[in-house]
Amino acid sequence: MTTQAPHPNSIDKEENTVTRPYSRRRIRTGLVFSLIGFLIFLLGARPGMFGLDRSPVIGFVQVAVFLVGLAMITIGGYLSMMGLWKNTPISIAADIGLRLVSTGYLVSVFTGMADLFGFGSHPPESGIPFFGVWQATGVMIGEFLIGLGFILMIPYRWHDDA
Repeated sequence: MTTQAPHPNSIDKEENTVTRPYSRRRIRTGLVFSLIGFLIFLLGARPGMFGLDRSPVIGFVQVAVFLVGLAMITIGGYLSMMGLWKNTPISIAADIGLRLVSTGYLVSVFTGMADLFGFGSHPPESGIPFFGVWQATGVMIGEFLIGLGFILMIPYRWHDDA
């Protein structure tokens, strides 16, 4: 005789409580953190939307601000995704996803700040470093890795109804 595990959103007859497979508080906190990070990201990437555009090129301050916003989006996404794993062990795919998120953020930081670190297409001795096409491509690759990592962190639950 086999017993089946209760449905994740089932009502416990003895305690009359509803068990949930995720943490609502953690998910809400992560989403609010991501939204604030998105606004900071927009402030760095498109300061003209806020009436703050003062330069024809994207300089160090703008890159630093949008990377801080991207960090907040990443941390908020991590909090939200881990809130979905409340009562279950984390899968290997989710661990790989977490590492991809971290790697994607590092790729974004190092390519976004490449000129300031001295290995970009506009080294400091050539004048004012600015955010170029190669840096933008590297940041987009990093953002792609972050998105792929978040997809891997989704808790897929397989049910055998047979």
